[in-house]
Amino acid sequence: MDQIEPAATEGTPTLRVEAGVAKIVLNRPSRHNCFEPHDIAVMSAQITELSGREGVRALIVSGSGETFSSGFDLVTLSGDRARTCTADFAALCDLLEDLVLPTVCAINGNIYGGATDLALACDLRIGVEGSRMMMAPARLGIQYYHSGLRRYVEQLGLSQAKRLLLTGEPIDAAAMLRIGFVHELVPARTLEARANAIAASLSHRSPRSVRGLKRSLAAIAGGTANASEIDRQFFDSLDATDAREGLRAWSEKRPPRFGDI
Repeated sequence: MDQIEPAATEGTPTLRVEAGVAKIVLNRPSRHNCFEPHDIAVMSAQITELSGREGVRALIVSGSGETFSSGFDLVTLSGDRARTCTADFAALCDLLEDLVLPTVCAINGNIYGGATDLALACDLRIGVEGSRMMMAPARLGIQYYHSGLRRYVEQLGLSQAKRLLLTGEPIDAAAMLRIGFVHELVPARTLEARANAIAASLSHRSPRSVRGLKRSLAAIAGGTANASEIDRQFFDSLDATDAREGLRAWSEKRPPRFGDI
């Protein structure tokens, strides 16, 4: 399958759900999918709605056209609404990171600025060969919000976070893979198929297990984990319905049939 094509009319991010997998697609390809204030509000509402939507088990975030996103709209960033809109964008990235669903970011091209934080807020990231990334707050004369810096340090390590944020130098796809910004690289023509395959795999796992594991891993990475509580959840899961179904399916050599939460 080819890359996700732009919608007939450009505008705010689009959302569709098919076979238990939701897809949010950035939809301003002629402007390299830059984030305008209304895009942030729409995408935040979409993610909030998905968090309570029954039957949805995974989310893919991608972009239309040849660029994933050029980041924040610089006209807004330099205007009177800069404080409010950047705070809203930070909240959007936090919302995506905290979503109970497992998330896959299909980075369909170059990715810059705040869009790199949006990608880091996803659980898994796939990039395309030949793409580039850049994060340049120091080149713009600004600093950055706490949760975005935290994601950079947690996901990439302090050394790479310093390199990217302080120098503002772009890196190529091979470097993106090497430092862990993406988990794998694929040809552009196979990106959508690969993202769909990963999301489908996630959607067939136990939703209760996936959500619990995601929550525990985030707590460990953030230094807020309660070891006793994580252990309790593990031992309780051994007696749960999903464990019985998973073990039975394994022994019967068939796909498990896990129910929704």
